[in-house]
Amino acid sequence: MSTLRVLHLEDSSDDAELTQRFVQSHFGPCDWVLARNAQEFVSALEREPIDLIISDSRVPGFAPREALELVKTQAPRLPFIYLSGAINPSEAAKGIDAGADDVISKQELWRLLPALKRAEARKTTIGQIHARAQTLSRIIEVVRSLSLCRSVEEIAKVVRRSARELVDAEGATFVLNEDGQCYYVDEDAVTPLWKGQRFPLNTCISGWVMQSKQQVCIPDIYADARIPHSAYRPTFVKSLVMTPIRQTAPVGAIGVYWAASKQASADELDILQALADTTSVAMENIQVYQNLERRVAERTAQLQTAMEEIQSFSYSVSHDLRAPLRAVRSFAAILNERCGDVLGAEGKSDLNRILKAGERMNALIEDLLRLAKITSTEVQPQWVNLSAMAQDILSDMHAQDSARTMDWALQPDVQAWGDPSLLRILLENLLNNAWKYTGGRERPHIEFGVRQDTEERNVYYIGDNGVGFDMCDASRLFAPFQRLHQASEFAGTGVGLATVQRVIAKHGGRIWAESAPDRGARFYFTLPETPTPTIYID
Repeated sequence: MSTLRVLHLEDSSDDAELTQRFVQSHFGPCDWVLARNAQEFVSALEREPIDLIISDSRVPGFAPREALELVKTQAPRLPFIYLSGAINPSEAAKGIDAGADDVISKQELWRLLPALKRAEARKTTIGQIHARAQTLSRIIEVVRSLSLCRSVEEIAKVVRRSARELVDAEGATFVLNEDGQCYYVDEDAVTPLWKGQRFPLNTCISGWVMQSKQQVCIPDIYADARIPHSAYRPTFVKSLVMTPIRQTAPVGAIGVYWAASKQASADELDILQALADTTSVAMENIQVYQNLERRVAERTAQLQTAMEEIQSFSYSVSHDLRAPLRAVRSFAAILNERCGDVLGAEGKSDLNRILKAGERMNALIEDLLRLAKITSTEVQPQWVNLSAMAQDILSDMHAQDSARTMDWALQPDVQAWGDPSLLRILLENLLNNAWKYTGGRERPHIEFGVRQDTEERNVYYIGDNGVGFDMCDASRLFAPFQRLHQASEFAGTGVGLATVQRVIAKHGGRIWAESAPDRGARFYFTLPETPTPTIYID
């Protein structure tokens, strides 16, 4: 413990020397700081860490009790004692009421001794509190570090360093129980100990700790029969504490060593046990984390295999169906051309059904092929003008159905970061839906634009005033082959919105819809946010 530091406010050099000599003779040496006036007192109070103040009742530059008031303002708990040559009972009472710890006569210096002892005890207590606070802060830091460890090697580095620092030891080691042997994984010591070595459990103190499931403190290793003395003689170790990692079924131990005989305190033993318990949790977390990683890797591989099989199956089926379907459609067309007039009304109707079914089947195969292709396509993003792309798509639709009146409103120059070919497929499907489901409206209307959400991210949308749908069915929108309207009402394969959802997923965005029956529909989607593109000026 450091020496008691006393600030003495006294303008008489003789009185100051007599007081200091008395204290040194009857109490012991103190770090004495003498202030002869207000300026020196204030300077010392601001500069020095003071444990006790002794003050004359009257000094130059201070009104009565002004020094006391200053101290109680800056350090309310700092002990303050008046030491006066002549004590007036009334003034003494006022000093005590103002916050002084005591008022002592210079003729009764012996009365300073209890005050000095109390100040010393207070300094010791404060020192212990600070030390505990620092230890607690260090333990919290260690717990945080251990929680971030993802391997036993990382844990070992944290533990061996922390164990040595927490109890001020000359060495620390991290030991694991591996196949019935004590494996000294890592160490932090002034000289090498046993890092990388293995010993049978029944030949070393770390093994004894793991087998007995209890912490051990050995102040003198050469007085303890459990210690293999020959193994320790080449080392600096004279005393140690060994703590099991996990008391119920120890998986290892933490050892700390001192170069002199030492009896570890109860606090030190508790700190080491807390470190061992935290280490146990960290090791269990690593096992869970590694198992989780392994399971995720296995599931990912299984999912990847399943996706590849699904894509291969989808492509193969769609591709293999084309040839027989092409034959059915071709021969049906030939039959219609050659024999249509002689089939009769019923026969011709059946043949037309075959032709229409073939067309629907061909459209479905094309959609399946497109969906499979999107899944395996690598996204190659760049800046795309969605407004120009939407205008081009709608113009093509109008050219193919020029008899139909359509009104559309496109927000100009809407830019997005994405794969141009995939984004065109997305817009084609959404705009085709809007075109299709506004077919029965007197004044069909389609709009496209972008807005910002609450987090200032771009949200793109395509809306129409078509037949809409019930939001209770919204969960089925993006599933393949799910249709919210009868095929007799609106043609389609039920793959379009599934294709849209796949494109959005490939870009890392999301898509959702809002609608109500007979009140149109609006589809919203997001795409990755990127920095504004660099503009080059020639």
